[in-house]
Amino acid sequence: MTYAPEASQADIERAARALEDGLLVALPTETVYGLGADAENPAAIAAIYAAKGRPQDHPVIVHVAPGADLDYWTCDIPPEARRLAEAFWPGPLTMILKRAPHIPDAVSGGQDTVGIRCPSHPVAVRLLQAFKGGRGGVAAPSANKFGHVSPTTAAHVRAEFGDDARIAAVLEGGQSEVGIESTIVDLSRLATHGPVLLRPGHISPEQIAAVIGRLPGRPDAAAPRASGTLESHYAPRTPVALLDGIALAHAVQRLHASGRRVAVIHQRAIPAVHAAVQLPLDPAGYAHALYAALRAMDEPGADVILVEAPPQEDAWLGVNDRLRRAAHGSAGVIDRLAGATLGA
Repeated sequence: MTYAPEASQADIERAARALEDGLLVALPTETVYGLGADAENPAAIAAIYAAKGRPQDHPVIVHVAPGADLDYWTCDIPPEARRLAEAFWPGPLTMILKRAPHIPDAVSGGQDTVGIRCPSHPVAVRLLQAFKGGRGGVAAPSANKFGHVSPTTAAHVRAEFGDDARIAAVLEGGQSEVGIESTIVDLSRLATHGPVLLRPGHISPEQIAAVIGRLPGRPDAAAPRASGTLESHYAPRTPVALLDGIALAHAVQRLHASGRRVAVIHQRAIPAVHAAVQLPLDPAGYAHALYAALRAMDEPGADVILVEAPPQEDAWLGVNDRLRRAAHGSAGVIDRLAGATLGA
């Protein structure tokens, strides 16, 4: 694995050739860092799944350069999709559309749909323009082990994968601006289900509705599978509990009394704890810093990470979605830790 202190044009051209040779490249996007492979090379896509430990039926998203031909990657494209692409690409919006027959089903977990987006990060854009002369697509789920906290810096990627020989390069691009994954909207079943929001993100349902004239609905049982939509996801190794401010203060007291080490992600003043990080009070600033905070609080050897629950307003929809999935499976962790005897 090679490490580029800055993604120069030479770095990018080498990474493009590595992709063309069927190798993996970690790349920055405005949402999170992705682990990329040639979206038309099933063997290269299989290498992503192997490196991440990702289930084969969990789809990946195809990233394309600005001005890419949607008709090459998808079919039966509704006019709503073209309007959304014009409004939000390059940017953090993924659309689920019917997959063109010649595109391998490896990118879609065997489904007849494909997730596609055009990222706005300048390094990602330059890589996509260099790869196959701008006509290729890069399948790129987040550059982390499956289910773990997504990376928002190149250092996070290196910490996750070490010297994994399957990764030819890690392109440096600074900290991801958005900080959580793209909004995913399903447009593959408009005639029967309308637009469906599969994963909230930086682009809100209201922004989508302003372009296509209707709000996306909630996922149903038959909705396409999509990246990052499992109940447990984006999770650190340390259990996470999501609490409002009063409950968090009480939990800190109980856990301290039991000799437990507590890490806290908070927005307001809290009692002294083993480790803590304070995040901004605005949803964009919070999202930008969230994954770095989860990673930082996962390091100091705490028994639990307590997160002060953000507001429940629509502007916080993407943040609350990620926190809910990070905390999934940790129900009752405070009672277990507070009631257990250390060393038992």
